[in-house]
Amino acid sequence: MSDALTLPAEARERAGKGASRALRRDGRVPAVIYGGKEQPTPIHVEEKLLVKQLGTGHFMNSIVMIEVDGKPTRTLPKDVAFHPVTDRPVHADFLRLSKDAKIEVAIPVVFVNEEDSPGLKKGGVLNVVRHDLDLVCEADKIPAEIQIDVTGLEVGDSVHISSVSLPEGSESAITDRDFTIATVVAPSALKRAESEAEEGEEAEEGAEGEAGEEAAEETTEEESGE
Repeated sequence: MSDALTLPAEARERAGKGASRALRRDGRVPAVIYGGKEQPTPIHVEEKLLVKQLGTGHFMNSIVMIEVDGKPTRTLPKDVAFHPVTDRPVHADFLRLSKDAKIEVAIPVVFVNEEDSPGLKKGGVLNVVRHDLDLVCEADKIPAEIQIDVTGLEVGDSVHISSVSLPEGSESAITDRDFTIATVVAPSALKRAESEAEEGEEAEEGAEGEAGEEAAEETTEEESGE
C-alpha cells in the first residue's frame, strides 16, 4: 500500500486571484478539498512541504490526511498546477474520501526477476507497452506499485493483464479487453519496428516535400504564362 501522508493546512478566508497571489508571496499554495457530498473547502498549504511530498514520487497515489484546525480529512491528490516558468506549485486539488470509497488511480508497474527470463538471457528485449496500470482501488488499499514477475518468459511471450495478480482491494479499470502490458521481443524485431517507423516518417516528409515542390512549379509556370 502507498504511504499515508500528513499535510497541515489552513482555511482560506478570501478567494480570488488577488488573495491567491498574496498567499503565494507568503510561501503558501492555494488548494481546495472537494467531493464526499460536502461543500468544497478552500485551504492553503505550505509550499515547501507540498514540494517535499511531491518529491516522494508517489504523492498522487497516496492518501493525504489534511489537517485543518486540528481536524483531519482523508483525501487523495487529484491535480497540482505548476507555474509555466518557475515550475512552482500554484494550486492543488484534493478529493475528499469516505471510508469505503473506491477510486481510479494510475499505479506504476515494476518488472522483477528479469535474470530468470530465458528470452531476456538470450538477448531479447523487454518491450514495455504500459508503464502504469489504471486500477480501481479501495481508498485505504492503494498499492504503491504493481510488481510483475517475468520468470520463464521466452522471446515472443507477452504479459497480459489477465496474468497479473492484483492486490486485494484492486481491480483493473479496463475490463473490455485483455490488454498487453509487456512483450519479450528479439533485438532484430525491435530494430525492424523502429526502422519501419522511421521509414514511414521519412516517406511522409518526402511526400510533403514533393507536394511543396509541385506547388512551387505550378506557381512558377502560372507566373511565366502571365
